[in-house]
Amino acid sequence: MTVLAGAALVLAGCSSINEKVGAGMGDLMPHWAGGLPADAPPRPGTPEYARFMQERERQRQLPAAERDKETQSDAKVQATTPAR
Repeated sequence: MTVLAGAALVLAGCSSINEKVGAGMGDLMPHWAGGLPADAPPRPGTPEYARFMQERERQRQLPAAERDKETQSDAKVQATTPAR
């Protein structure tokens, strides 16, 4: 009975640690190991997120023809830029 109670406490401790640590681990892990992909948007609450949302809103307000041209030119730039 004591062994089962000890095992239950250990498992409960693991779940509370995973709840707090798990949210940030995806940011630190490389994509090949299950982390966030390179094209994932930034997390809310960061300065990058505010810039991302401003750029997204700017693109949303563009006419479709201009948006398509811009998207195609961005794809060409990303294809020629070496990956880090």
